[in-house]
Amino acid sequence: MNNSSGTSLDSFAVSISSHDGPENYGYSPSVAEHFDSNQTEDHPHHTPGRVVRVDRNLVLTAVGTELLHLPYPLDTGVPVTGDWVWIGPNRAGDRQITGILPRRSELSRKRAFEDSSEAQVLAANMDVVGVVVPVDRPLTHNRLERTLVAAWDSGAVPLVIITKADLADVADDVVGKVILQAAGVDVVTTSAENGDGIDALLAHLPPQGTLVLLGPSGAGKSTLINALVGHQVQHTGEVRSGDFKGKHTTTSRELVPLPNGAVLMDTPGVRGFGLFDAGEGMGEMFGDVEELASRCRFSDCAHQLEPGCAVQAALADGTLDERRWHSYGKLQREIAALARRTDAAARRAYQREWHQKVVVAGKSQRSAERDSSERRDEQRSKRKRR
Repeated sequence: MNNSSGTSLDSFAVSISSHDGPENYGYSPSVAEHFDSNQTEDHPHHTPGRVVRVDRNLVLTAVGTELLHLPYPLDTGVPVTGDWVWIGPNRAGDRQITGILPRRSELSRKRAFEDSSEAQVLAANMDVVGVVVPVDRPLTHNRLERTLVAAWDSGAVPLVIITKADLADVADDVVGKVILQAAGVDVVTTSAENGDGIDALLAHLPPQGTLVLLGPSGAGKSTLINALVGHQVQHTGEVRSGDFKGKHTTTSRELVPLPNGAVLMDTPGVRGFGLFDAGEGMGEMFGDVEELASRCRFSDCAHQLEPGCAVQAALADGTLDERRWHSYGKLQREIAALARRTDAAARRAYQREWHQKVVVAGKSQRSAERDSSERRDEQRSKRKRR
C-alpha cells in the first residue's frame, strides 16, 4: 500500500521503528520523518534525542526512555531547549551529541543590551507559543503586540492564555481588550487554582505537540504548569501587590511531559522582548495596517501630510486606532534600526534617505526665505510708487 507521495507505508513504518525516539518528549511519526530526511553518512547508526534543558556545563537530553547529562557538542553549534539532536558514541565509549537537526520553528529575541544586534534563541521546535497574560495587573498593550509578533515570526502558532481569572472582577474586560489587541489570535481564559480552562488549553495542542509558555515573572506560568501536569512540578512564588513583580520561580527553560502526550516548555519570566528580525510576524500581527498603507496614493507615502494618505484617513474616521498605529511605527523603527546595525547596505540607504530629507528641507527653507524677501521688496516698491 502506498501513500499519496508514492512512499511505501511499510517501509515508512520500518524507518520509524529503526529509531528509538523519546516519545515522552514529543517524538512522533512526523519527527521521525524529519530525522530520516536529515540522516547522513555521519549518523549511520545514531539515535534521536531531544534537548530537555541546557545547563551551564551539560545538556540534559532525552534519549529513548532515559535522561542523560551530556557535554556540549564540539562541532555542531550550541543547542537550545527543544532541539532535536543525533546521539552517538564518543571516543571513550560514552554517548554524545553528534548533530543538531534543522529547527522547524525557533523563538528568538534581540539580546537585552541596547547595542547588541545578535539574536538570543529562547526555544526550538515548538508548535504553539502561549503568551501568558495575567488579569491581576494592567494590560501592557505594546508588550503583548511585540510578543505576538515574535510568536508569529517563530513559525509556531501563537495563543494568548489569560491566567488568574479567579482573582479579578475585571477578567471579562481584560479578555475583551486582549481579543481586540490580538488580531485574530485565539484566546483561552484559565484559572489554574480552580482548574478552569485547562481542557480548552490542551485542545489547542496537536498530538505530541510542544507548547512554550512566555510571559513576565509572576504571571502564573508555574501554577498553570502544575495544573496541566496534574501535580506540582514547579515552585510558585508570591507577587508584590505594589508593582505586580514576581519572583523568578523558573530559572531555566525545560521541557515537561504532559499526561496527554504533549510537551510543555516553561521559560523564566521575560521583562523585555526586543524584536530581532520579525518581518513575517509584523505582517501577521499588523496585516490590517500594512494593507491600509498599500492604499495610499503615493508608494513612498510617509503617512503624515501627503494627499491621499489612507492611513491618515483611517485615523481620522476611527477605523485605525491611533495607539495601534503608533505601536506599529515603533516596532518598525526598532526592526529597521537593528537591520542598519547588521547590514551595511541598509545603513547606506538610511543615510541617503536622511541626506535627501536634509537637502529637501534646506531647499524648502531657502525657498521660503527667498519668497519672503521677494514679497518685502515688492511691498517696498509699491509704497515708493505711491
